[in-house]
Amino acid sequence: MSQANGISRIEPDASLRLQEFVALTKPRVVSLIVFTAVIGMFLAAPGMVPLRTLLSGAMGIALVAGAAAAVNCLLEQKIDALMARTRGRPLPTGRLNSAEALAFAVVLGAAGLVLLYALVNPLTMWLTLATFVGYAIVYTLLLKPRTPQNIVLGGAAGAMPPVLGWTAVTGEVSADALLLFLIIFVWTPPHFWSLALYRRNEYAKAGVPMLPVTHGMRYTQRRVLLYTFGLFAVSLLPFFTSMSGRFYFVSALVLGANFVAYAATLYRSYSDRLAHATFRYSIAYLALVFAALLVDHYL
Repeated sequence: MSQANGISRIEPDASLRLQEFVALTKPRVVSLIVFTAVIGMFLAAPGMVPLRTLLSGAMGIALVAGAAAAVNCLLEQKIDALMARTRGRPLPTGRLNSAEALAFAVVLGAAGLVLLYALVNPLTMWLTLATFVGYAIVYTLLLKPRTPQNIVLGGAAGAMPPVLGWTAVTGEVSADALLLFLIIFVWTPPHFWSLALYRRNEYAKAGVPMLPVTHGMRYTQRRVLLYTFGLFAVSLLPFFTSMSGRFYFVSALVLGANFVAYAATLYRSYSDRLAHATFRYSIAYLALVFAALLVDHYL
């Protein structure tokens, strides 16, 4: 009986510990990363992506992305403790310690890189490693605490997943792959600045120089609008370069016009609720734009 009771106590504890480690990887962010990477794979293939490449590429990219997220949580745990959005994460609450997080990130990242090198190709592995360094080190340590342009300069790392997917299939970086990169690169500032607008007080308390903190609300609202116009234009380029057809063109027009409408309303009559809605729409926008590219590719 005591042994049974012991097992019943251990299993829930192990399950909770596993959940804490999974939380370190920021699974919702990683899911969007893997989604855009997989779309990049399918867009690079004239037909079906080879199953080994698809599974190994997606898993390898997911593991390294999760490791980068864990390192980000490790390096920013003091900042996370000061912000309502992040203070419930495993490190600020003490549910995991720094040594555990570091060991977890090293194992996860190493496994992902080995998988990519052995079962995909070396170029994808090296580009994925560069993306890891760009996000976990360059953005987190050097850019975020020092410049309000952190998300613009650091956006290159976040825009890499479709390029990684493309190289996983083709073994090279093409102009079309760079066009997918450009869409996410231009999408990143209005996405994150919408979040920063309604979380501005938390960023100020944590001492993070996000744009609304350093340049004010109105300036940031204007920047969100300008970048959204830029995104609208960039998102149409796949049609004009013959990468996609009419289905994508119409989809990009509708989705982009809606994003511009959000940004314009945010500029004219700001509210935290509208900034939050704009942030949430930006996530749906990116997913739907890439889904439209995929559907158009196989039409």
